[in-house]
Amino acid sequence: MLGLLNKVFDPNKRTLARYEKIAEKINALGPDMRKLSDLELRSKTAEFAERLEKGETLDDLLVEAYAVVREAAHRVLGLYPYKVQLMGAIALHEGNIAEMKTGEGKTLTSTMPVYLNALTRKGVHVVTVNEYLASRDAKEMGKIFEFLGMTVGLNLNGMSKEEKKAAYEADITYSTNNELGFDYLRDNMVLYKEQKVQRPLHFAVIDEVDSILIDEARTPLIISGQAQKSTKLYIQANAFVRTLQKDKDYTYDEKTKSVQLTEEGIEKAERAFHIDNLFDLKNVTLNHHISNALKAHVVMHKDVDYVVEDGQVIIVDQFTGRLMKGRRYSDGLHQAIEAKEGLEIQNESMTLATITFQNYFRMYEKLAGMTGTAKTEEEEFRNIYNMQVITIPTNKPVIREDRPDLVYRTMEGKFKAVVEDIVQRHMIGQPVLVGTVAVETSELLSNMLKKRGIPHNVLNAKNHAKEAEIIEQAGQKNAVTIATNMAGRGTDIKLGEGVKELGGLAVIGTERHESRRIDNQLRGRSGRQGDPGVTQFYLSMEDELMRRFGSESMMSMMDRLGMDDSQPIQSKMITRAVESAQKRVEGNNFDARKQLLQYDDVLRQQREIIYKQRDEVLESENLRENVEDMIQQTITRVVQSFTPEEELPEDWNLEGLVDWVKANILDEADDFNVNDLRGKESDEIIDIIWEKAKKRYDEKEAAFGEENMREFERVIVLRAVDTKWMDHIDAMDHLRQGIHLRAYGQTDPLREYQLEGYTMFENMIASIQEEVTKYIMKAEIQNNLERQEVAVGEAVQPKEGDAQTKKKPVRKAKEVGRNEPCPCGSGKKYKHCCGR
Repeated sequence: MLGLLNKVFDPNKRTLARYEKIAEKINALGPDMRKLSDLELRSKTAEFAERLEKGETLDDLLVEAYAVVREAAHRVLGLYPYKVQLMGAIALHEGNIAEMKTGEGKTLTSTMPVYLNALTRKGVHVVTVNEYLASRDAKEMGKIFEFLGMTVGLNLNGMSKEEKKAAYEADITYSTNNELGFDYLRDNMVLYKEQKVQRPLHFAVIDEVDSILIDEARTPLIISGQAQKSTKLYIQANAFVRTLQKDKDYTYDEKTKSVQLTEEGIEKAERAFHIDNLFDLKNVTLNHHISNALKAHVVMHKDVDYVVEDGQVIIVDQFTGRLMKGRRYSDGLHQAIEAKEGLEIQNESMTLATITFQNYFRMYEKLAGMTGTAKTEEEEFRNIYNMQVITIPTNKPVIREDRPDLVYRTMEGKFKAVVEDIVQRHMIGQPVLVGTVAVETSELLSNMLKKRGIPHNVLNAKNHAKEAEIIEQAGQKNAVTIATNMAGRGTDIKLGEGVKELGGLAVIGTERHESRRIDNQLRGRSGRQGDPGVTQFYLSMEDELMRRFGSESMMSMMDRLGMDDSQPIQSKMITRAVESAQKRVEGNNFDARKQLLQYDDVLRQQREIIYKQRDEVLESENLRENVEDMIQQTITRVVQSFTPEEELPEDWNLEGLVDWVKANILDEADDFNVNDLRGKESDEIIDIIWEKAKKRYDEKEAAFGEENMREFERVIVLRAVDTKWMDHIDAMDHLRQGIHLRAYGQTDPLREYQLEGYTMFENMIASIQEEVTKYIMKAEIQNNLERQEVAVGEAVQPKEGDAQTKKKPVRKAKEVGRNEPCPCGSGKKYKHCCGR
């Protein structure tokens, strides 16, 4: 009944009927377009752009624009898109996935929506899986666009910023998914807006869309680098802090857990580290290390806030008292505690920026894709990317013969049968393409064929250019090609002379992949454009997929029937059982990707806020208002912590507050003391300090000049945002690695991650504001108006799953010899100073 209803109400059929009507209108314009001269055809581009400006939409222009591209393709490349290609092109323009079988001309199909959307001059990205295909398509299809007066760019790894910028400025840009993602991340690390290479993300057409948005969806793009932190500085800061005395060199407020160096402490630090001004910009890192070492010694207590287990500092949850394995304090505090406890200091190679393909491609205004196999993942495309999968009919009926699977008892029996099949086909000259799931399988088969004296090519997705050439030749007489399933994607196999008469290309699968999509891709290599062909999968009870999904009962049945290794079972029932096993695996994989996206969405929202704030800093001519807002918020937060509502005013720690103001906002010479604050309400105190801060700000601006002050603000804010964001990414990564353990405590790990991630983000924003406040108010402007990168990064793309399991390198802290000079800078031997 349900099947009948689907046939009657099949939305794909309704959509195709609509597309067919539009395609007929495009066809009807064919004769008119043929009459136009090259110049007249080219001038259509300017005419369309003008009509867009006057209020027409892209949908209004579609029929005529597609007819123009169709005629241009015929004149430039000698190719004339079929009606089904026009239908695929309409699906792409509507932001959907066109599922078109191999050999149906997807690359040519994409030229029409790409041209139409490029008329907006906002830039269109054509995305491919590797640089060979990007270069090939940019060169081939680029001829059509250039003929029509459009510019074409090619964006490759290793290009300079200037070359990349030029590629992105073009109307149409060909690139790989990796390079687009990395450029986005790098753009959000630049110090000047002119250094950005990408324009806002407008429209992308993704070739092999299932490979990029499904298979690689769990792989995060990461720019990692060594942050400018060294274990040596942690040890030096730790040794220095050990020499300080409470109340004399620093003050500590038990309630607010804030610890501050006094004037004396600051002078002591300047002497110990041989510097003039601890608050100078060039001493930011040192200042940060000293403040963390102070927190580690004064605020953090062993066996209360953390424990030391197996040489590691493990945080204790202050509410539950549970050990939070996998969590690390952010912002260098964890390393400061490691230095305090004399442990190995884990100075990680830090993640400077990260994004998944799922989140990168969802930022485009419109997204479209094409592939031969997407229907099996339709639910995922609809739910995550809001894209419908439209199955476009083939230009000619498919006459390929897809045979039921042959199932053998053991792997050995299976491979013997595969080799025998190849030998028999090779003897009559029929070309054979053998698909393997793993590289080891292709090498095993290759050795077996060598022993039989069968010449063959082996491909395993390493050299894309060579791979495409070999795949192109795979349809020639006598050709035997062994390839991993993904090798040569995007390349057509054309049949050689006389091959049709031999039955076309024979495709042999040596194992079923856990995804039906990959099997369908392999099948689709044969029988293109109405060519004959045959496909056959060989399975064994020892294959991974069969083992995972109950092959025991079948094994015992084969034993009962007395079947040996040379006798296969060929049954539709087994094929159906394998397919249902694949569906289960696909469902599990979809759930895993969906869950990953839910976790990643927490960081995505935070990333968007930070990158937006960063852009405002780069774009803004005057940041004073923003900085004043940060100073005000910092003052409000600090005053409230020193004057809590639940306490009587006489119990407020006004001395601590005055110390904080002097250390972070006012000049040492400023006559500001507790008497200025006594008897005042909390809000009045905030106003008093804010007025003094504003006065100090005005004096600084008058002394340094307005222009210098504006650039100084940008330098300070950029530095604070970048360092804190980097530390935050790291902290979120540690949180995520340990969060699944919360499930044992009957709590939802995702909910916990969202809540804790939000709190950590709020703390990071407060931390940025405090850092900006301190350096704007205290640092001297000298030669420090140059923006500097916080760390130098390199693009890293880990294999799937690496993001969760990758261990970070551990740098061991250098031991200080007893007779060596003390690292605190006192000039004494270590044994007579901090080593006592």
